[in-house]
Amino acid sequence: MKQTFNPRSILLLALIVVAGAMRIPNAAQVTPWSNFSPIGAMALFGGAYFRPWWKAILFPVATLLLGDLAISLLVFGGKYGILYSGWYWIYAIFLLIVLLGKWILSKVSVQHVLIASVVTALTHWLLADLMVWIGGGTDLRTMQPLSRDINGLIQCYAQGFPFMKNFLAGTLVYSSILFGGFEWAKHNIPQFKEKTAIHYPALVFYDSSI
Repeated sequence: MKQTFNPRSILLLALIVVAGAMRIPNAAQVTPWSNFSPIGAMALFGGAYFRPWWKAILFPVATLLLGDLAISLLVFGGKYGILYSGWYWIYAIFLLIVLLGKWILSKVSVQHVLIASVVTALTHWLLADLMVWIGGGTDLRTMQPLSRDINGLIQCYAQGFPFMKNFLAGTLVYSSILFGGFEWAKHNIPQFKEKTAIHYPALVFYDSSI
């Protein structure tokens, strides 16, 4: 019977769960930077490393959901409901970032992680703030609803820009930890090296040095 979990999968899952748990102090405003979140890094990390594709989607999304439930119940005491308003848009954006991770990080390198992090932050900012504007968000200058025109959309993006910068910083920092930690383990601990099949006529060997 084929083994479902191996040391490599367990390490990947452990790293993404630990990163997800760091959302709790950020939501509780223990950290000084609003929106300094690991969710962008989690999505990229899952898309880059988890195989097959359903694990790349299931494990990061499950970690995001568990984190949201913990924040809702432990930090906010359930006063905003089980999940926040518009959660489905955030999950859709999260899934898109997972796919970006699979595409941009088909080969993991420092350059590709930097590019993916910037693309992730911009994608999250543009789509999430668009949903805020469509949903009738508030103009923070006047505390009135944003106008339903291009000026209102521009204002929505402008007031969300500082949060995007924090999201980018969080994505870069947590990506450094996740990707750096796993790549170090993969190259220094034999149990975490990915086995690659080498096919010969009637024989299959596994090279664990790759």
